[in-house]
Amino acid sequence: MDQSKKPIYLDCHATTPVDPRVAEAMMPYFTEKFGNPHSSGHFYGWEVAEAIEIAREQVAALINAEPEEIFCTSGATEANNTAIKGVARFYREHRNHLVTAVSEHMCVLDSCFQLEREGFDVTYLQVGSDGLLDLEELKAALTDQTILVSIMSVQNEIGTIQPMAKIGAICRERKVFLHTDAAQAVGKIPIDVKQMKIDLLSLTAHKIFGPMGIGALYVGKKPRVRLEPIFSGGGQEKGLRSGTLAPALCVGLGEALRIADEEMLEDAARLGALRDQMWQRLYGAVPGLVLNGSMTNRIGVNLNFSVDGADAESLMAALPGLAVSSGSACSSASDDSSHVLKAIGLSNALAEASLRIGLGRFTTADEVESATKQLVKAITKVRDGRYEIAAAE
Repeated sequence: MDQSKKPIYLDCHATTPVDPRVAEAMMPYFTEKFGNPHSSGHFYGWEVAEAIEIAREQVAALINAEPEEIFCTSGATEANNTAIKGVARFYREHRNHLVTAVSEHMCVLDSCFQLEREGFDVTYLQVGSDGLLDLEELKAALTDQTILVSIMSVQNEIGTIQPMAKIGAICRERKVFLHTDAAQAVGKIPIDVKQMKIDLLSLTAHKIFGPMGIGALYVGKKPRVRLEPIFSGGGQEKGLRSGTLAPALCVGLGEALRIADEEMLEDAARLGALRDQMWQRLYGAVPGLVLNGSMTNRIGVNLNFSVDGADAESLMAALPGLAVSSGSACSSASDDSSHVLKAIGLSNALAEASLRIGLGRFTTADEVESATKQLVKAITKVRDGRYEIAAAE
C-alpha cells in the first residue's frame, strides 16, 4: 500500500513502530556482529556479550536498578509468567497465597488461574470506576500466607496509573514481594524500583519504540527474591531463563530505553496535550460519549471511551482512515467483552462500544486533528442520525 494512503496509526498500546535510531543500532548485530553471546571462547562471542551487558545497563538505568538485576526475556508475557509462577513455586512450602486485581492483563490472570489449579490461594481485588485499587482492601487481603502481590503500573486498556509507591510500602511493611507489569509504564512515566519498593518488574521493548520479541524482568536483590525457572535448558541468564539471547533484539531494547530516558518527559507533555485536545473536541461535538477510567490518574497517551448507541465493530468499520482498537490486542482471540471495562462497572453494551486510542512518539498534531474529524463523522454515520452532532470545529 502507498504509505500516504495508510491509516493514521493510533494503536500504540498494542505496539509501536521501531524508532529509526533503534533500528540503526540493531543492524550490525544481524550481519557483522553475528556471534553467539554464550560462546565465551572467542572474540565473536565476547563482542555481542558486551553489547548485551550495555543493554542491561541501559534498562537498569531507566528504572533505577542494578544491571545484574535485569534478566532478558521474550517480552512482558514471559516476564510476568516467570515472576508470578517462579516466586510462588519457589516459596510454596512456606506460603501459598497471592493477591492481584481483576483488571490485570490476561497473562497475569491466567498465571494466577494456573497456580490455583496447583493448590495456591489467590485473592482478586476489585477496582473502582476509575480503575484504581482501594488500598485499604489491599491491606485487608494480605495474610501471613501471602507470598506475592502483582499489580500493573499502568492499565493497558484504560491507562489508569496505580499508586505503586504506596502499594510498595504496604507490601514491604508486611514482608510480601511486589511484582508489577510495567509494560505500558516504563519509558512513559518515571519508575523507580527502589523508591517504589518494587521487587519484580516486567517490561517489553515493542511498547516503547523497540523491537518485538524482547523484554526484561527486574528481580530485586534487596530484599533478595528467589524464583523457580519456568522452563529448562542451558542455564543462561544465571539459570533463570534458558535459551540463546538474540543480540540484535537486546541491543534494540537497550537503545529504546536509553532514548526514552532522555525524551520521556518531553514526549509525555506534548502527547498529553494532544490527547486532552482530542477528548475535549470529541466530547463537545458528540453527545453520549462515556470516558472509561479516570482522566486525572491516567497516562497521557491513552484515551478510552464508549459510544452510547453504537458498537465498536461498526465504528471501526466506519473508520478506514484510522488504526485504533476496541480493546487489548493481547486478548484478541476472545470474543468476550473487555474484562477490564466490566471490572470498572460498564454494561456489556457500553463495553462493546468502546474505542481505545494510543498516541505515540511519532503522532503529530495534524494526525490528531484529522483523526478527531474522522471519529465525529464515523460516530454520526454509525448512529444513523439518531443524534444531532455538533460541528467538529
